[in-house]
Amino acid sequence: MFSRSAVVARTYRLVCSHDSRHLARRASTAANAASDGASAALDGASTPLDGASAIEKAVTRSGKRRHLIFNNRNGPSLQHFLAQPQREPGAAASAAEPDEVPYMSVSDWGQGRKYYVEVYGCQMNVSDTEILMAVLNKAGYLRTMDAADADVVFLMTCAIREKAEDRIWSRLAQLKAQRTKTRPERAPMVGVLGCMAERLKERLLEADKLVDVVCGPDAYRSLPRLLSLRAMSADGVANVMLSADETYADITPVRLDANRISVHLSVMRGCNNMCSFCIVPFTRGTERSRDIDSIVEEVRVLSQQGIREVTLLGQNVNSYRDTSQSGAFETQGYGADLSRGFSTIYRRKEGGRRFAELLHRVAQVDPEMRVRFTSPHPKDFPDELLYVIRDNANVCRNIHLPLQSGSTSCLERMRRGYSREAFLDLARHIRKVIPDVTFSTDVIAGFCGETEAEHADTVGVMREVGFDMAFMFAYSMRERTHAHRKFQDDVPADAKARRLQEIIDTFHATARKRNQRFVGTQGLVLYEGLTKRHARPFGSDDHGHKVFLNGSVLADLKPGDYVRVLIDSATSASLSATAIKKTTLSAYYQQFPQPEFGAA
Repeated sequence: MFSRSAVVARTYRLVCSHDSRHLARRASTAANAASDGASAALDGASTPLDGASAIEKAVTRSGKRRHLIFNNRNGPSLQHFLAQPQREPGAAASAAEPDEVPYMSVSDWGQGRKYYVEVYGCQMNVSDTEILMAVLNKAGYLRTMDAADADVVFLMTCAIREKAEDRIWSRLAQLKAQRTKTRPERAPMVGVLGCMAERLKERLLEADKLVDVVCGPDAYRSLPRLLSLRAMSADGVANVMLSADETYADITPVRLDANRISVHLSVMRGCNNMCSFCIVPFTRGTERSRDIDSIVEEVRVLSQQGIREVTLLGQNVNSYRDTSQSGAFETQGYGADLSRGFSTIYRRKEGGRRFAELLHRVAQVDPEMRVRFTSPHPKDFPDELLYVIRDNANVCRNIHLPLQSGSTSCLERMRRGYSREAFLDLARHIRKVIPDVTFSTDVIAGFCGETEAEHADTVGVMREVGFDMAFMFAYSMRERTHAHRKFQDDVPADAKARRLQEIIDTFHATARKRNQRFVGTQGLVLYEGLTKRHARPFGSDDHGHKVFLNGSVLADLKPGDYVRVLIDSATSASLSATAIKKTTLSAYYQQFPQPEFGAA
């Protein structure tokens, strides 16, 4: 039997409202309802305490069910934390245990039910989906590959641009039509997860019964309970609380594709940069890093499973900073400096293991496993990190270097912390240290107030640096960002489109020219199998290119094999090559050493 204070605390946890005007009234209502239930149980002796009914009673007392929204503005009370069951120290990494509520089992509704998930947006959403699947599977849910067979359909969403959100709204309308017309007798729940969930929680729940459950990036442990709450007939349930320490380090992801030979491994979450155009800090919270022990151990397990390539993943991955007490790795204390000429708008913290140390430790796990990382910020490329890339043959020679704009004045409005000259100097310095490096980048066309001269500066930097890959977009204003508060989205749509096309044309012209230098040379390709559309053999090289393959050697290859190739031709986006001989990463670089090391 639970004490009255425990019941009140736990019930309050479940009915925290987003609207501060209703918070006190709803908490009081929930407390009274829970108190009534507790008193009846205590007085009757034989009457069990029905916490779920107390919650339902609290929600429906006004005669109309209300949405339950958990967020950071009106989060849990001190009593909630005192009442929380504590996770045992050293819990197994594969635990994936959902949060517990004593009077409501998380398996009440989910046991044996099927879920279907669609993933939109960045690679972090793929990683989050694999964490989500581990939590759901532990709670008794089963994954189905057929949406028509699902009891719950999840959309893992992106909020980085308006077009991405429009796509989700269209998909939600389709799902509603299917629920009401094709499956009215067994309509599935619909859940919206990820960045759009955090940004538009109220609108999603109010939008004509399109969505049942909304869950933000830091709340996936609570999803089984949210689904159970929705099954108890709440109108809609949301948990979009952002965490200062959640990294899901204790959860072993369930891979979306068990046959893949490359995986993305999340090493940190959130972002502190607060670039004026970016919604990420508001949808994913502040930076926090996984402990180095859990990362290295996961890489070791992946190596044993036959994974040939791992990409270390984070919103600002090279700002990684681990302050945990490691039993295996002492803090070396190197790689903490900013790139020359770069700054931040926030006060940087000292100490801890930095990304250079993490990358070095990961590279040592398996010399036959390629290591990549994304997405970095140009400010966090100290020389120590460049040396790690240079000195480890299995760390790929491709660096993502987001430009965003080539104009110093535009970069100032973007709050990027560097000038045009600083970016160019960094690119030159990296090429001096790592002569065979290739660069990919991000570019925004038509940011607030961008002039034709500022646009010309961007095109000029693209020509001067010569990027091998680029992600290019027209600016899309996002609510809650610094730009939304301070600037006007005043570049006409036709001007944005024209400038974007010029940026795209410039990229393809320079990339096509740069890629010609590979023709006639030998390279090492990690064979990945056949393309989905045309069943063409392909793989990837050390520099991030997709390489289409031909030759009789292919008959002896399986995904995950390394093959020595001769490059036959090149476009701006890919290479074509003849496979010469199956090999290993170590053997290839012993026979064909990478270019002579540069000097800092």
